[in-house]
Amino acid sequence: MTSSVAPATAVIPPVLAEVVRSGFVEGHHRGSLVVLAADGSVELALGDPSAPVFPRSSNKPMQAAAVLRAGLDLAGERLALAAASHSGEDFHLDLVRKMLAEYGISADELRTPPDLPLDPVAAEAYLATGHVRDRVTMNCSGKHTAMLAACELNGWDRAAYLDPGHPLQRLVHSVVEEAAGEPVAAVGTDGCGAPLMALSLTGLARAFRHFVLAAPGTAERRVADAMRAHPEYVAGTRRPDTWLMREVPGTLSKMGAEAVQAVALADGRALAFKIDDGAGRALGPVLARALRLMGVDAPVLDRIGHMPLLGGGDEVGEVRAAF
Repeated sequence: MTSSVAPATAVIPPVLAEVVRSGFVEGHHRGSLVVLAADGSVELALGDPSAPVFPRSSNKPMQAAAVLRAGLDLAGERLALAAASHSGEDFHLDLVRKMLAEYGISADELRTPPDLPLDPVAAEAYLATGHVRDRVTMNCSGKHTAMLAACELNGWDRAAYLDPGHPLQRLVHSVVEEAAGEPVAAVGTDGCGAPLMALSLTGLARAFRHFVLAAPGTAERRVADAMRAHPEYVAGTRRPDTWLMREVPGTLSKMGAEAVQAVALADGRALAFKIDDGAGRALGPVLARALRLMGVDAPVLDRIGHMPLLGGGDEVGEVRAAF
């Protein structure tokens, strides 16, 4: 005799963006999104923002706060780079190398997979000079350098710094849970090799709200202030996170792979969303629309929200928000 168990009912994510070519809707990007009011209450929920996701690099502010709590004294551009998914522009790579030298760390100790610059323009220039994929060039090298420096400071095993049971990673785990106000739902491995903590989108938005509202001098506020003061080190000169933090004062913004985005405004309003299929091309249009619904009125939103589709080299359509 056999028995069957009905599958759990899943929320079908709504369409957050649609792909329009020559006036014809040829595709859709579904996802979930949450907006928090200034008091932290949920103001808008689309899809299932209570379901856990891997925030990917949107977790980096929490990881940077953990190295500060471990006693590492970082500030300014160095702290922003510790929370970065940098583009691999020359000024990013120069500072990573300086930090490695300052803490007596060899680039060979970085556990980042060798990679090219994240920014296409920087990647072309890098290859044109005869360079090859490198651990320093990988977009998470600033974070890994800070982690190794924290290990050196505390006498922790540098070779095992990415082990989920390592003292530093246990500290990261605690900071993530504290900021999000919820337990980590799962632990995986991020693209850079670091432990990755799953949260709900609501928890992720709460974490970003927590960082911008934290008391001055706390690890969380120090990270938020460094990121907002030096956004080009968090991302790059041609990246939406940089544009938004530069042009909307007080805003904290960090994207993550697989189309995750988290933002907090200076007054504590916050948002987080994930595009279900991981399509990064939907990030900008969805982000711009969500910020407009929150009352943000800034020219930079037109720049962030414009995602053209090309045909024969000409613009023939766009990816546009659908909510």
